[in-house]
Amino acid sequence: MAINIEAMRAKLTASKTGNKGQSNSTKWRPNQGDQTIRILPTTDGDPFKEFHFHYNVGKNPGIMCPKRNHGEECPICDFASKLWKEGVENDDVSLKTEAKKLFVRKRYYSPIVVRGKETEGVKVWSYGKTAYETLLGYVLDPDYGDVTDPDTGTDIVLNYDIPGTPGSFPKTTLKPRRRPSVLCDEAVADCNKLIESVPDIGELFDRKTTEDVQALLDDFLSSETSSENRSSETTKYSKEKSSGIDEAFDNFMNNK
Repeated sequence: MAINIEAMRAKLTASKTGNKGQSNSTKWRPNQGDQTIRILPTTDGDPFKEFHFHYNVGKNPGIMCPKRNHGEECPICDFASKLWKEGVENDDVSLKTEAKKLFVRKRYYSPIVVRGKETEGVKVWSYGKTAYETLLGYVLDPDYGDVTDPDTGTDIVLNYDIPGTPGSFPKTTLKPRRRPSVLCDEAVADCNKLIESVPDIGELFDRKTTEDVQALLDDFLSSETSSENRSSETTKYSKEKSSGIDEAFDNFMNNK
């Protein structure tokens, strides 16, 4: 088998840069503009995974919701609901705004390979509801069917547009190739190894117990550093009593 020149070039670049700008993480984010991806098959037949997260809780990048993901109690869900109710009852827009920030959010994940970068292995792509429904539409369209099939699947051209306007959200556009194709050329990557290396996406996230989530919420509400990023309405519930956040939280949660 001939030497893979592209793989050798990548190795040289990594050596010169000390791997700067590269990551061994499987998590993948598209670049501005067009790129072509192939969604990989999974052992359970479902390559489109849905998870629920809470954001804006201190500096935590995202907390898996124990209620929506695992059917357990979630203190953040309870707190956000009470905060929203309080805002509605008092016609307080600020409270409702704070509650919305804590409401659970859906994210979708799929294992993929990026065309031209097959040697980097399996990546996990995170996307929103619009892309999710678009992908399911292609799968249910008899003209495409199983886009993940290693022999007769379909590559997807993904256009990622990052608007120049501050506050605007990036836009993802998906377009399937007109013709089916094999998953990979064996001269580029070992297809069997790619498929075997598809991770259990759920295991990529830190699953927290109800008690863990309660502790994170308590820390968020009582943190002096996070108080600068919260409204005064939310702050007052973290400092209602000098005995600490646990009592303040309980007081708020029990306040009908």
